[in-house]
Amino acid sequence: MMQVLLSIYLDFTIVKYFSVFLTMSIIFFSIVIFLENRNPTQTVAWLAVFSSVPFLGFVFYLMFGRNYRKQRMFRKKHIADMKTAQSIAERKLATVEFMKTFSHEKANVMKLSRRLGNPISFASDTEVLTNGEITFQEIKAAIEKAEHHIHLEYYIVRHDTLGQKLKELLIRKAKEGVEVRFLFDDVGSGALSSAYIKELSNNGVQTMSFNPVRMPILNSKVNFRNHRKIVVVDGEYGFVGGLNIGDEYLGKDEYFGFWRDTHLKITGEAVRRLQIIFLQDWLYMSNEKIELENYLPVCSTASDPQHGGVQIIASGPDKRTTVIKDIFFSMITSAQKSVWIASPYFIPDEDILTGLKIAALSGVDVRLLVPGIADHKIPFHASRSYFPVLLEAGVKIYEYAEGFMHSKIIIVDGELASIGTANMDMRSFHLNFEVNAFLYQTKSILKLQEDYMQDVENSNQIDHEEFHNRAYRKRIFESLARIISPLL
Repeated sequence: MMQVLLSIYLDFTIVKYFSVFLTMSIIFFSIVIFLENRNPTQTVAWLAVFSSVPFLGFVFYLMFGRNYRKQRMFRKKHIADMKTAQSIAERKLATVEFMKTFSHEKANVMKLSRRLGNPISFASDTEVLTNGEITFQEIKAAIEKAEHHIHLEYYIVRHDTLGQKLKELLIRKAKEGVEVRFLFDDVGSGALSSAYIKELSNNGVQTMSFNPVRMPILNSKVNFRNHRKIVVVDGEYGFVGGLNIGDEYLGKDEYFGFWRDTHLKITGEAVRRLQIIFLQDWLYMSNEKIELENYLPVCSTASDPQHGGVQIIASGPDKRTTVIKDIFFSMITSAQKSVWIASPYFIPDEDILTGLKIAALSGVDVRLLVPGIADHKIPFHASRSYFPVLLEAGVKIYEYAEGFMHSKIIIVDGELASIGTANMDMRSFHLNFEVNAFLYQTKSILKLQEDYMQDVENSNQIDHEEFHNRAYRKRIFESLARIISPLL
């Protein structure tokens, strides 16, 4: 009898102390999260995770949640980037007369973007590249012309047919004496074979993985990824947009089928800024001593505000503000006629969500184009949880039906546009390294509009009442996905 009582006492004592430990742990991490002054939505989400699954929540927090870790990790990069940018003599182009052609609200967008980013170039040309075939043709043609250097930066690189062709081309150019630097994200390109990388390196191509993660478990570095897609050739040709290196981007994946994407070719002065962003990332990882001016040729294109403006802006966890998100918000709230958005992942924060609702309720033609099929289940269903409130406000939502839609576009009133690597989601806003081209009254905006209208024709518009009556199991899964969407 005594042994039974002793066993019960010990069990009770263990449970008591475990309960106290668990409670104190939740209180401690809750205080840490409060002191970080996060977005309230993120704070509530993390508290829900800790309360529901304390130990698993602790692991997730160590890997994905530590804001102070992010700031400390990239402080060196932020300082180095600032010094690099300050060392480059940019031509200060007057924008006062150009801004007079816009409404007060849109002029404020440009003022904000200049304050958060860099000067707008009126000495650049842009060409919209629709889908993978034309994009890779143009990139290949530019690389073939290279005489001094080729710089590539990608999130995903695969060693499939397209990847092999790129490897062979880069090796050939390196053997011709062209400097080739190839920067790829360590996680995004995690499936890239070591043999592929070794063959490039052994044949004169300088390769570097960005922010390598040696031990993914309990390592917060896995969460801060370089999502940029940049190609710069001889400082004269620049490319940026949504396409990575892989056969699926040419529509050769059976599941995705046709791959709908958009890239941008840039010539002229704006290529200098794209080059600087690449070199900042390369120098951060390599510590290589580079004479920057050797890679920044003087622009030969004359400045002409009537030609339209081009601005290249980078964002990331090394920045002290959510640069691209803030400009997106300013663009949306400046709209008088239309806001057209395409994004494969749509997980907005309260600012963006409110901006879209207010615009639609004000009579602005707000459209959202998203994929009709999922490549990642949780973001796909989390995005649908935002649809009811947008549909109620009058936003038109379209699901692309001809394959997988991966374009990352925003067009406002046919006058302002953005194209680049940033999705309309919290990961792009807060965690990823991104780069976008912002266009002001350029001819290429008309092409973006034409492509967008074609995409709408190839899509199914979501009916408000039909979506409202969708199955409860879908609603439940969407709601669960939305709970953790601030953490994605």
